[in-house]
Amino acid sequence: MDSSTLLLIVIAIVVIYLLNSIKILREYERGVIFRLGRVLSEPKGPGIILVFAPLDRIVRVSLRVDTLEVPSQDVVTRDNVTVKVNAVIYSRVIDPRLAVLEVTNFLYATSQLAQTTLRSVLGEVDLDTLLSQREKLNVRLQSTLDQHTSAWGVKVTMVEVKQVDLAEQMIRVLARQAEAERERRAKIIHAEGEYTASEKLAMAAEVIQKQPAAIQLRYLQTLVEIGAEKNTTIVFPLPLDIISSLGRALDRVANGGAQ
Repeated sequence: MDSSTLLLIVIAIVVIYLLNSIKILREYERGVIFRLGRVLSEPKGPGIILVFAPLDRIVRVSLRVDTLEVPSQDVVTRDNVTVKVNAVIYSRVIDPRLAVLEVTNFLYATSQLAQTTLRSVLGEVDLDTLLSQREKLNVRLQSTLDQHTSAWGVKVTMVEVKQVDLAEQMIRVLARQAEAERERRAKIIHAEGEYTASEKLAMAAEVIQKQPAAIQLRYLQTLVEIGAEKNTTIVFPLPLDIISSLGRALDRVANGGAQ
């Protein structure tokens, strides 16, 4: 083998090595490079980068938002009610170096941390708070998880409690409680209506006492309302003065007979 052939073989090997060293990272990817076992100060990418094996080793990290579903957890609330709660977590890597160096598998670690955090946080509230203030609990869960995952270069952007499963007996208890609450409100509204009506009647009585002719006008208005309807009711107007005069006459007769 002559020197020219050997040179061509060496050049071909070098070209193949350089072509294999070329790596293309997508826009949402970053490459953490380990050179002789030591990580480089800054991750590479996106675009074309060079990885000189076997001196270099690349670990690809995605910067897109990952969705983690937390399996259903048995949670005992502060008022000793057992419920099953599941949730979903949205997180993304903000520091690829920490995500590779500080934890073996940041997705698995975040999922396990979410399960324990879900049980501990929801166990500190009662059932009514869990059912009515879910938004506040979501914010609290997100803040607690983000505080722990920041050391791994992971940002928890949002936590949503998906579903709360209650036992059948507890569902019946809550239904009876809701029904009792509606009855209580109905009685209060009815009592307030009666109180308002009594106040208005008292005011009307005061007006009639000051103006006796008002009762006669109200009497005539009632006759008009009755006559406007299509019915067979026959109404004979009887002046109230006749009744009062007849009462006074009967009183005089009774007093004269007694004498």
